[in-house]
Amino acid sequence: MHIEERNVTIREVTKNYFNDAEEGVVGYDNQLDIRPKYQREFVYKDEQRDAVIRTVMRKLPLNVMYWVDRGKQLERGKDEPRYEILDGQQRTISICEYVMGNYSVDDMGFFNLPSDKQEQILNYKLLVYVCEGTDSEKLEWFRIINIAGEQLTDQELRNAVYAGSWVSDAKRYFSKTGCAASTLASDYLKGSSIRQEYLETAIKWASSADNITIESYMAKHQHDQTAQALWSYFRSVIDWVQSVFPTVRREMKGLPWGLLYNEHHNRQDLNPKALEQSIQHLLGDEDVTKKTGIYEYLLTGNESKLNIRAFDRRMQLAAYEKQGHKCAICGKEFDFEQMHGDHIKPWSKGGHTTQENCQMLCRDCNLRKGAQ
Repeated sequence: MHIEERNVTIREVTKNYFNDAEEGVVGYDNQLDIRPKYQREFVYKDEQRDAVIRTVMRKLPLNVMYWVDRGKQLERGKDEPRYEILDGQQRTISICEYVMGNYSVDDMGFFNLPSDKQEQILNYKLLVYVCEGTDSEKLEWFRIINIAGEQLTDQELRNAVYAGSWVSDAKRYFSKTGCAASTLASDYLKGSSIRQEYLETAIKWASSADNITIESYMAKHQHDQTAQALWSYFRSVIDWVQSVFPTVRREMKGLPWGLLYNEHHNRQDLNPKALEQSIQHLLGDEDVTKKTGIYEYLLTGNESKLNIRAFDRRMQLAAYEKQGHKCAICGKEFDFEQMHGDHIKPWSKGGHTTQENCQMLCRDCNLRKGAQ
């Protein structure tokens, strides 16, 4: 890891400054991504923003800022800025917006100031640490310094490390407000596109299909010209979900659909009509306390996904007394706290969590029965 300390003047940072809600914020003569395209937009409160300008006016030091030098490891396109701000985004935007005349502090805008005060601001030096290193070194360092202000998400940190043509194109599909992923799959995804959560989900699913980590997947595709393969995979996942479970319900939102697709999309035994009948039955079953687990249960048969309602203490005590404090299987006597409530007729075979269906088992018998 190489970290270089630099003093960069506000005059240099504001050269060719550009700010667009979707296209991002650029400065430093088009060489600095102040806020990359489609990254969530943080806005300082007025008092925070004004405090930055007062600090500069009084020639007091601002906290150190961190930039990523991504130029030496990337084959950058002509319009790809060399640097990206990792920490200091809001301070930098506050300074640039003030110098551009877009707000005033203490009733004085930048262009209302005397020329010597303007020059003083433009010549103010920002303390910047610029880092270069391997992907793993930068990720570790980024997470260490990502402790103040509006913290970046894990995916925003990854985007900085693996910046390039592939990430830029992937953001077009998954990170823009009203992006294609949002239009296609907002019923199935949790989080926010602008916070990179849609992109992170898509890469997580795709990397799992390749049996590699998210970081390995991004490194593998970093210099691809487009993210079309990721988008095609994502569409395949959503197409599969819509064909197998055509009725959209709120319980479907945020489920690991890509992971389920990876494991089950080639199955020929998934009948949408039969599955819909099962879904309706399970939605109406009072013993199923986790309705969002219905879809995974129907695909995997894993009953734990449903969180079947347990017997409450009153039911267990009644069964315990009825059994004379003895385990219903081995017949040995136990203290109440050493026993477990159990369905006489299993839930999977139509049994319900009722007093009549409750028996008390010792720990060992309960474990043996559960393993059968």
